Amino acid sequence: MALDGYSDQTMSRKAMKAELLDAETELRLAYAWRDQRDEQALHRLITAYMRLAISMASKFKRYGAPMNDLIQEASLGLMKAADKFDPDRGVRFSTYAVWWIKASIQDYVMRNWSMVRTGSTSSQKSLFFNMRRVQARLEREAQASGIHLDGHDLRQMIATEVGVPLADVEMMEGRLSGSDFSLNATQSSEDEGREWIEALEDDGMQAAERVENSHDTATLRQWLMTALSNLNDRERFIVRERKLREEPRTLESLGDELGLSKERVRQLEAAAFGKMRKNLENQSREVLSFFA
Repeated sequence: MALDGYSDQTMSRKAMKAELLDAETELRLAYAWRDQRDEQALHRLITAYMRLAISMASKFKRYGAPMNDLIQEASLGLMKAADKFDPDRGVRFSTYAVWWIKASIQDYVMRNWSMVRTGSTSSQKSLFFNMRRVQARLEREAQASGIHLDGHDLRQMIATEVGVPLADVEMMEGRLSGSDFSLNATQSSEDEGREWIEALEDDGMQAAERVENSHDTATLRQWLMTALSNLNDRERFIVRERKLREEPRTLESLGDELGLSKERVRQLEAAAFGKMRKNLENQSREVLSFFA
């Protein structure tokens, strides 16, 4: 059922006018969709239970999401339920659909409640939707009993009540205690106030590091070119084809081209690397002796 262009009031009115399905009709429609992929049966089943989806969506309005979006998510959950429903289990479709509708709405609320992901595990989801309610009840009970709860004791009781780790309670408390702020907001009310983003430390490479890395790369490149120039043509060709290509060639393919055995090419490659290593060591010793 497409919801674009409909207000939540319009959707509610349409849902209230939908037929009420008895158990026998519901079962027949569920079989028709599962066994024959009858889209008319699916549409009728979904339309009949849209009032259930809208009713559940209305319970999440306090989280600030647009009602029409909540209804959209609820309808998606309803359609998932219809697709996965097994009429052979002897359970009414409405009972089965409640879980899918609620899960779809909760996922949407948590994705859109904050720019920073609030949580994705089952314990974090349980905390997001139950923490304030459990906290308020525990505080009322403590007050009625004349007991003073400090912050740590309260968080520990919430963790025990909800059945989650204390660390999750502490994390969620921090996430729920404040709203999102833009890094482009100014730090003061003055016209020339600095933006918060300007106070972030730049973790990129600094100018001095870039110059040093560029110099070291150029030096290393020069050393390699010198080492390569001291090889004969065949050795230089083998090194280039084996190490300087995006897709290095195999010893066998080089042997076929050079008219050599695979083992001979391997020996020439090892000898070339030995010459280059010795040349590079000599160049590095010259540099070290210069600064000694």
